[in-house]
Amino acid sequence: MNARLIIVVFALGIISLVIGIYAKKKEDTHMLFRFYASSEVVSLFPLTVAAIQKRSWDTMHKAQKEIDAIIAIPDAQRTYKNTVKALDEVGAISDLAISAPTIQVLEMVSPDQEIRNAAHAALIKMQEFMVDALSNNEALYKALAAYAHGNAHKESLSSEEKYFLDKTLEDFKRGGLDLPEDQQAAIKELKKELATLELNFDTNIAQDNRTISVDRNELQGLEDDFIAHLKQTDDGNYLLGVDYPTYFTVMENCSVGQTRKKFMNLFENRAYPSNKQILQDIIAKRDVLAKKLGFASYTDLDLSDQMVEKQDKARAFINELLAKAHIKEQQEFDQLVADLPAGVMVTADGKLNPCDVMYAKNQYKKKHFDVDESKIAEYFPMEKTVAGLLDIYQKFFNLTFKTVSVRGAWHEDVTMIEVCDNSTQQLIGFLLLDLYPRPNKYSHACQVTIMPATYQENIAIPAIALVIANFPQSTTTKPSLLKRKDVVTFFHEFGHALHTLFGRTHIASLSGTSVKRDFVEMPSQMLEEWLSDAAMLKKVSSHYQTSEPLSDDLIKRILNLKNFSSGAFVESQLLYALLSLEVFGDGEHKDVDAVYR
Repeated sequence: MNARLIIVVFALGIISLVIGIYAKKKEDTHMLFRFYASSEVVSLFPLTVAAIQKRSWDTMHKAQKEIDAIIAIPDAQRTYKNTVKALDEVGAISDLAISAPTIQVLEMVSPDQEIRNAAHAALIKMQEFMVDALSNNEALYKALAAYAHGNAHKESLSSEEKYFLDKTLEDFKRGGLDLPEDQQAAIKELKKELATLELNFDTNIAQDNRTISVDRNELQGLEDDFIAHLKQTDDGNYLLGVDYPTYFTVMENCSVGQTRKKFMNLFENRAYPSNKQILQDIIAKRDVLAKKLGFASYTDLDLSDQMVEKQDKARAFINELLAKAHIKEQQEFDQLVADLPAGVMVTADGKLNPCDVMYAKNQYKKKHFDVDESKIAEYFPMEKTVAGLLDIYQKFFNLTFKTVSVRGAWHEDVTMIEVCDNSTQQLIGFLLLDLYPRPNKYSHACQVTIMPATYQENIAIPAIALVIANFPQSTTTKPSLLKRKDVVTFFHEFGHALHTLFGRTHIASLSGTSVKRDFVEMPSQMLEEWLSDAAMLKKVSSHYQTSEPLSDDLIKRILNLKNFSSGAFVESQLLYALLSLEVFGDGEHKDVDAVYR
């Protein structure tokens, strides 16, 4: 059940936190200076309860003053710089902007429960403040509109400046600021309630540390080294936790069907039943919000600000692709069920049990493609793979990556990389990496922009990005070994980080990954394709014992897998898209299970 809940909440986009850093000269009154030392980057994260509380309060208080100053300017004296640019700075590179992502990150990754709780409480207050002071501030909207209808016609704005002005006004209108005051008040309250619900939904998943206990016989098919690394109970049984490395290893390799069934049920029910009610509340409140804003459904509201714009266009695209993908998926299924591994059978209605799919596909790859993903992982030790990836990017983009020591971060696993442009010898930014699973840590992989790539007084300000992942940890006999899908994930999230570092704009709110939601994945997906290139696979692979790269023959077999199960993959993505369109379509009350079926 829970896997479906995750899909639904993330699919259409959640109200995002404002992100970035305001960077200026040292004599400036802003919290942060220009960044040239790694120690200054780490100090951005408040690592005590008191520091989190003070940071959130101080930055909200200061942001209010900055917003009040914009509003107080007489309309006749408004300029792009003192109104539009000033708003851009409050929303993307102010003290408030840096506090939001750093505190959000601490809730996602801190091993300290008190820190996570304090961050959660602070984020709720900051989200409420952002609704009141920024996104639904009628006085701010009127100030911007006064400039747009007045002095904007007297200034020679660039196409980028015109786009930002028009987009910001449209965002205010979409938020209901041209509606009567009583309706605006109701919309504000709904947005605050939704922000809290969405934050709680994420937190419940991250902090669900449930396990199942199994004996040694229930782990057949798994490597001894993996089993030895599992925690044990007092009676000698082994504990399987719901982190991603454990889940994929068990589901792909354990030959005991009952173990896979129990474990899949455990994994997919993370945060259940608490998140089921939260989801129902989100569905209802999003529907009410959309209708108050003049849209037929939340789906229509959300898509109106994306490239696709209209629900019918989204559905037409999905259905056209679905028809094509289904042909290949059916061929794949017929091939798979024609040669199932021992213990796996087709159901009475001609399907595979969900808990058998990953195992059956893995065994099929071993037999028909002569590819054992566990053996291939031996060629991707974490440190050497990261070094190979960095070397590729260094050469392709003419960069220098320098790993620097990190002290005082939220966990000892955190590493940092300085990124410099070889052609200009300029510091582009910093990249933080937190790549291993921990209890209560954000369980997916993602990139978080801490400071956008922008300019201040025409001086390029170094950007800061963080990549969070959950890759296998080292054992007593082996270093951290990445599965191929882990390497793809790393390339993907690193691509988002490069988008953050390279996407420099004069308007900070449009920097890096701050693009249309249905475009944002494209740069990373293009970079993933490097892992379908024989030369790249050779370059990033290095056996953890012999240091030998993948052989040409093994690379050929891997590349033969490029389109293996691609029909099923595309169909699954289309399922998620259709599910979100339906669940957040017209109506406050939905039976999500019925919609899913």
